[in-house]
Amino acid sequence: MEHYHDHEESSKYNDALALYPTPFTDEQVRSRTAQIIERYVAENDTPEVKKLLFNCIDLTTLKTEDSEESVLKFTERVNAFEEQYPDLKNVAALCVYPCFAKIVSQSLEVEAVNVACVSGGFPSSQTFTEVKVAETALALADGATEIDIVIPVGKFLSGDYEGMCDEIEELKSICGDRPLKVILETGALNSAANIWKASILAMYSGADFIKTSTGKQNPAATPEAAYVMCQAIKAYHEQTGRKVGFKPAGGINSVHDALTYYTIVKEVLGKEWLTNTLFRIGTSRMANLLLSDIVGEEVKHF
Repeated sequence: MEHYHDHEESSKYNDALALYPTPFTDEQVRSRTAQIIERYVAENDTPEVKKLLFNCIDLTTLKTEDSEESVLKFTERVNAFEEQYPDLKNVAALCVYPCFAKIVSQSLEVEAVNVACVSGGFPSSQTFTEVKVAETALALADGATEIDIVIPVGKFLSGDYEGMCDEIEELKSICGDRPLKVILETGALNSAANIWKASILAMYSGADFIKTSTGKQNPAATPEAAYVMCQAIKAYHEQTGRKVGFKPAGGINSVHDALTYYTIVKEVLGKEWLTNTLFRIGTSRMANLLLSDIVGEEVKHF
């Protein structure tokens, strides 16, 4: 009986993937992404776009040496931003390890900024599902308002779609109506076809956002991975009517990088995705660079 159930479950995921055949080769992805960048990035290099990008940042600190003291200072800089730059919208979220959810949620004074926590055995996702569930529940209890998890990449690559999807579904059920961002770790997936399949399965299992990378593995975010993921979000939306957000993260080191991801989202998904409820950028470096560009002088606020 168990064997029959396993077969039924795995065919469920293959049936879901059959609705979304991979629409392009790796070479087509490279070519189309290059065309979008060449044609459209320059026209998006405006103060308005940079202000929007700033408001889409998940300002991140995920260092081994993070401490309550350093995370408190990090949070206080976000609080101070309101007074120093009253005409600009703040970042979208602060992203920290789960053990710092409480100090951020207790010291953050800006209602519009969310408390995001990486969870589920981040960054490798290599731990017991029970530990992932407990970690996520504890982060939420301590004040996290958003959760970022990593798919079990090994399960996905070995074809255990049921194992991968069950885990996402279980963690989404813990989150309830709080957003769950699911990291694909695209640098480990090796092909457009795998990125496409992982995107579809993550959305099918309840992801509110799909996210490129942890930033702990190379390559991290790439425009090509972003293109594939945005095309998957578009196809999934057309099939189901559900809008899933997109978050590039890892290796986003320049204003041009941020503009590139904005442009891909705009050209593939359209302007309705260009809001911080459907588009985030995970970065630790970008906030000061964008802010400097917006105000016209070098700023080291964060």
